Amino acid sequence: MALHDLGAPELLRAYRTRELSPVEVTQAVLRHIDLWEPHIHASYLLRPELALAQARASEARWLKGQPCSLLDGVPVTIKDNISTLGDPTPVGTAASALTPAAADAPPAARMREAGAVMVCKTTMPDFGMLSSGLSTFHALARNPWDLCKTPGGSSAGAGAAAAAGYGPLHIGTDIGGSVRLPASWCGIFGLKPSLGRIPIDPPYTGRAAGPMTRTVADAALMMQVLSLPDARDSMSLPYQAIPWTHADHGVEFLRGKRIGLLLNAGCGLAVEPEVKTAIEAAAKLFEQAGAIVEPMPPFFTPAMLDGMDHAWRMRALTDLAALAPAVRAKVLPYIAQWAESAQVMTGPQTFAASSQFHATRVATVRACSSYDFVISPTSAIPAFAAELPTPTDNPLKGMEHIAFTVPHNMSEQPAASINCGYTTSGLPIGLQIAGQRFDDLGVLQVSRAFELLRPPQRPWPQLPVN
Repeated sequence: MALHDLGAPELLRAYRTRELSPVEVTQAVLRHIDLWEPHIHASYLLRPELALAQARASEARWLKGQPCSLLDGVPVTIKDNISTLGDPTPVGTAASALTPAAADAPPAARMREAGAVMVCKTTMPDFGMLSSGLSTFHALARNPWDLCKTPGGSSAGAGAAAAAGYGPLHIGTDIGGSVRLPASWCGIFGLKPSLGRIPIDPPYTGRAAGPMTRTVADAALMMQVLSLPDARDSMSLPYQAIPWTHADHGVEFLRGKRIGLLLNAGCGLAVEPEVKTAIEAAAKLFEQAGAIVEPMPPFFTPAMLDGMDHAWRMRALTDLAALAPAVRAKVLPYIAQWAESAQVMTGPQTFAASSQFHATRVATVRACSSYDFVISPTSAIPAFAAELPTPTDNPLKGMEHIAFTVPHNMSEQPAASINCGYTTSGLPIGLQIAGQRFDDLGVLQVSRAFELLRPPQRPWPQLPVN
């Protein structure tokens, strides 16, 4: 297997036995990025000399038998909007002031402390408000499985980087599906943990950072580091020393588990037939492994989805109004049109819209309370055209694709996406696995069990032939 394709456990074993060094692994990953990057535009702040300096420091620690952590020397990418010391944080838009960050945000700080090699940051759309890689600051991100398609968003570059093999570890963020949707459309694994499980700065209702990897094992290793405490997150959970390495309990973990099967979100885009077929096939595998799978009625409503959408529009309108006109003119027109549509909203309408965040939380917790886990499509559709900001290409219907994902942001429940099949054209299809609040380990354990159950996966995308 090529060095850039090795997972973190394999790399750590090789470092420990001195079969490989972090330097040669980082060099291999950087060479691979050079080949892929002109095609998919997944990276931001790709600085080989800094990555190699980190790798050399890690190599010295391994030679002394004193690694910092279980991730020392393992390559990682970090999303644009997760601040890194001394670097600008453009959040995907040309309207940002490129001010150097005064400190690492918590996920970046934990990775730096762990000795992971930060090979680059990854691209995202304007303000993270799109489900694609369309950006006024970054080049358009594309999906390695089909360069005509989007990798998803807003963790666009992270999803594309994981699928293309930019090393084993990637960090995204998710407020309505921004880890899980790219994971689904890029055929990788992504975990949105319980709110506050991974400290983040700034915190915000529903916002979570999470691992994006090719395997559940890699994500479990990341959780050991990312879940360490950080006082800057006022919404963080009390730290728990969760045994993340126990994520692999095998297929037996599923026996007797009650699993809800949700095939209709209740609103948003209709589930495409190929997606429905793949999710139903996954449910049969759960049943064959001894789980009790029961169909679930929809619980999410158009009023909930529209309300959250309108509240976010008002927030965006307020943010854009604070910008100077010349700066505001740099914002992606789709985003500006979406935000400006809130100008007609009254105070009572804004309050009613914002109340749907809590209504969604209540409905989601109630609907999931009878089950140990809930499975559903991550997305109703496979990846869409790369140039589109959203599947509908309509800013007034811009949230139709997040109906399966956003409820679990508001309910604070952990939810993952794992590949469960492919369309006839070869695009990945994601299965969402949601657990009870705080049961992040359980979601990893179910995901690992499914990883063992699912049919053999197709080879990872190969470099395009020019």
